Amino acid sequence: MSVMRAWAEDDNEHVRRLASEGCRPRLPWGIALQRFKVDPTPILPILERLRADPSEYVRRSVANNLNDICKDHPELVIELAARWIGQSTATDALVKHACRTLLKRGDQRVLRLFGHHDDVPVTVKLTLASNTVAIGERLSFDCVVRADAGTCARIEYVIDFVTKTGGVSRKVFKIGERQLTADAPLRLQRQHRFTDFTTRKHYSGAHRISIVVNGVQRAQRRFAVVAAPEGARQ
Repeated sequence: MSVMRAWAEDDNEHVRRLASEGCRPRLPWGIALQRFKVDPTPILPILERLRADPSEYVRRSVANNLNDICKDHPELVIELAARWIGQSTATDALVKHACRTLLKRGDQRVLRLFGHHDDVPVTVKLTLASNTVAIGERLSFDCVVRADAGTCARIEYVIDFVTKTGGVSRKVFKIGERQLTADAPLRLQRQHRFTDFTTRKHYSGAHRISIVVNGVQRAQRRFAVVAAPEGARQ
C-alpha cells in the first residue's frame, strides 16, 4: 500500500490507475482482497488523492473501487458521496458511477443526493405485448408514468428471473432519468431479450416484471417464459 500511495502521485495516468485498481477489494479478474473487504480504510487515502484526477480513465477506477466497497460498507460510501458531490461535474459523475449498486438497490439516501425523491406521488400503467415469451425472443412492454407534481425521476425495470433450481434472481435495468411534470404523462416503450448468453441462461417458468421510479415499485405484471420452439433451437 505504501508503494501504491506513491503510484497515486505518478505523472503517468496508467500508473495512477494501477494505484486504485491494485487495491480494489473485489477486483473482477483477481483474487478478492479479504482484508480490505473487512476494513477498507487503508484504501481511502488513495481514493481521496485520485478523486479529482484529470484523467477520466483514473476516476473511473476510483468509482469502481468505491462500488466494490459499498457491497460490504454502504454507509462509508454514502458518507463519501455526500462529501464529494457538488465539487465538480467530473467528480459528480464519479460519485454517481460509484453509487450505481446503491442506486439499483433503491437506497433513498443516495437517490436524494442526485435529486430523486420519493415524496411525489407517481403512478405507472404497465402493459405487456404478450403474457408469454419464448427463450430467444423479446418481451415488449410499454408504460405510462404520471406524477402529481414536477419531479426528477429515475426509472428502471426489474425482472425476477427463474433460476435453474427454481429460485428467483432479481435484475435491475435502467431505463433512464426523466423530468416529470403534472400535466404531461410520460410514455416509454422497451423490449427485453430473453436470449441465452454465457453470463445469463434463461429457464422456463413464471416471471415478473416491475417498473421502479425513484426506488419505489410502482407497477408489476407476471408473464411466462417457455422453451424455444423446436425449429428455433435447431
